[in-house]
Amino acid sequence: MSMNQTSIEADRTLLARIGVDQVAARERRGRRRNFWTAFAFMAPALALVGGLLLYPVAFNIYLSFTDWRKFSGLDTFAGFKNYERLFGQVYFMDAAVNTLIWVVASLIFPVGLGLAMAILLRGIRFEGVFKNLIFLPRVLAPTAVGVIWYYVYAPGGLINHLLSVVSGHPVTIGWLYQSDTVTPAIIATHVWQTVGIVMVLLLLGLSAIPKDPVEAAQMDGAKPWQTYRHVILPMLTPTLVVVSIISVLAGFTAFDLLWVMGAGYSGQRTLSLVVYMYFEAFQKGGWAFGGAIAVVIGALVLLVTWIQAALQAKAERMVR
Repeated sequence: MSMNQTSIEADRTLLARIGVDQVAARERRGRRRNFWTAFAFMAPALALVGGLLLYPVAFNIYLSFTDWRKFSGLDTFAGFKNYERLFGQVYFMDAAVNTLIWVVASLIFPVGLGLAMAILLRGIRFEGVFKNLIFLPRVLAPTAVGVIWYYVYAPGGLINHLLSVVSGHPVTIGWLYQSDTVTPAIIATHVWQTVGIVMVLLLLGLSAIPKDPVEAAQMDGAKPWQTYRHVILPMLTPTLVVVSIISVLAGFTAFDLLWVMGAGYSGQRTLSLVVYMYFEAFQKGGWAFGGAIAVVIGALVLLVTWIQAALQAKAERMVR
């Protein structure tokens, strides 16, 4: 090969390399332009999330390590003093136990009754009417529901009146003033209000199940309860997990009904972690101590949500 041919081949290689570099540089500029364009569209949402969610959470965590009480002590670092005080109080254990009761009740009763109603109402005559009636309490504000049921449970309320008619003698039970009835009464009100949304979500999940596996099971001679147990329920598991997450979060954050309906009860049976936090922060002015309670609640919610998300992923893999 002559020197001229070698030079020509080198020039071609160089030009090709320059072309590749130009294409790569153009692609990098395009990626940067796309990134900043996407960032410009996301900036308002990021500002809202940062200003309304991330900053308050970060500030509350900082607040829990200070000695802030009302309008003084925000700049005084207290270390883990608030957490040591929190875990050393008997009220915290009462509130934690009551919150656990609420979480379990919010998981078992609404989900169980909602699933039963979804199965029974699916495909029946006047299905829409029954669904609307059951879902109606969900559109009411929890505070309004608490006030209504506060008078239903009153000594001269509807429940005692019905019991008086059935038993034939006056009944004046103080359902919200006795330690053994106040929590079940409030939980029953919570179930009455939330079972509708659980039923609707499960009905949506049932309607999304393909018909082929169900028809195949019926052709093989499976009875209705066997079809539901071995075919429908396994395929409904992802929806059940989502509904369970919503129900558990509702149990952790229960406040309105407890505050409205349990205000007249002087014991600790209606003291949940959220009510305890509100009482300490806004009634007693211990904002740093209330912030510590909020951090504990947030950590518990994140832990439970992570566990349920792992269960949901496992359930989805089983369905596939």
